[in-house]
Amino acid sequence: MDVDRSDSENVAAEENAKPVVHEGAGDAATSHSERLRRKNKKFARSNSKEGVTNVAPLPKYRSWKNSRRPRNGHGRGLPKKGGAGGKGVWGAPGSELLEEFVEDANDPNYDSEAVTNGDVEFKQVIVEAEPEEIVRKSEPVILEYFEHGDTNAAAEDFLEFVTAKRSHLVCETIVEIALDHKPSHCEMASVLISDLYGRVFSAKDIGYAFERLLEKLPDLVLDTPDAAVLLSNFIARCVADDCLPPRFVQSQAQATDLNAPARQAIHRAETLLSMKQGLVRLDNIWGVGGGIRPVKSLIRQIQLLLKEYLTSGDLAEAMRCVRELEVPHFHHELVYETVLLALESINSSAEESLATFLAELRRSVVVSPDQMDRGFLRVLEDMSDIVLDVPLAYIVLDRFMELCQHKFRLGDAVLQRMPTRGRKRYVSEGDGGAIKDHALKLRE
Repeated sequence: MDVDRSDSENVAAEENAKPVVHEGAGDAATSHSERLRRKNKKFARSNSKEGVTNVAPLPKYRSWKNSRRPRNGHGRGLPKKGGAGGKGVWGAPGSELLEEFVEDANDPNYDSEAVTNGDVEFKQVIVEAEPEEIVRKSEPVILEYFEHGDTNAAAEDFLEFVTAKRSHLVCETIVEIALDHKPSHCEMASVLISDLYGRVFSAKDIGYAFERLLEKLPDLVLDTPDAAVLLSNFIARCVADDCLPPRFVQSQAQATDLNAPARQAIHRAETLLSMKQGLVRLDNIWGVGGGIRPVKSLIRQIQLLLKEYLTSGDLAEAMRCVRELEVPHFHHELVYETVLLALESINSSAEESLATFLAELRRSVVVSPDQMDRGFLRVLEDMSDIVLDVPLAYIVLDRFMELCQHKFRLGDAVLQRMPTRGRKRYVSEGDGGAIKDHALKLRE
């Protein structure tokens, strides 16, 4: 018995050591010591630096004493209960939030009127903003949208303070602000209404907003004389974009309590919708904005503008058309086409009108001095080609530039590059060198 106890305690005996066996133990002691030796080989450890050596392992009941892994042999070797199952621990992090606290009525600190005893029910209450506040908050969002043109950003800003009951005020404010802006902004407003449809307001909200705008139309006309025409464009465009049902226009046309501007707007909207292929044409009802248009289209519009001005002589209408082009970076083409038209017309009255037109553009700063000089310089560069179609181009150019210099000051770069002679002239033509003297006088 003493030998067995010593063998069981000294599990870390060396592998080559021979077990001590008394004579009376017999084969049973030998087989028991061999089993212990084979068991010790299973727990042998090796050190990679010192070579393979036999190291005495800890007993099984010692090596597993402080382990928190499951004893059943299953699992991934992780601690039980996430490391929160040991003695004297507080539990897993955040476990205190999952515990349900139940108040005891027998507790001396129990309050029968407390909100946690189950007698009080909480409900979500949404505070409706005042109409004036919604309009006040909507204005900067709309003006900012006119700058960046991002409808998603505008929708997110609107959803922060707009509720379903007051969403019609957003549509109403968009139209009112667009009435005071350019056609390109009206196009952006129509796109914004179309993108906000179904996200911020519904078709019913849009219809109610236009009903309120029709009622306020007499007051809007005082600030914007074309408010009836613009509002009819908005109504027709919303119908074309499927944001407003067509029966809205029909029901408003049958109403008897409409004011005169509102009836005019509804009648014009009906006309726009009843045109052949009207829904397709309404996509471009505000025109293509500014630099988005092709260059050839812009040049064509500039030429029509100048011809209409020569026919009518209405300078104010011509200036309005120039502003509606919204292409300040392309005004040099306007100057170029104006000078070219003066050379091709060979008419003193047309030259006078076109010089007055350029002087008004220069005076009102619609065309900058840089754009004005660039237009004249382009004409001077192309004179070798222009003179092939207009043989008297150099004579007319001298006369027209003298007229422009009399009405407004031309740039120094233009005067320096002004040609003295386009071709060889003879005394028989009647100029007698007057062209050269006149050019020198202009330079001075």
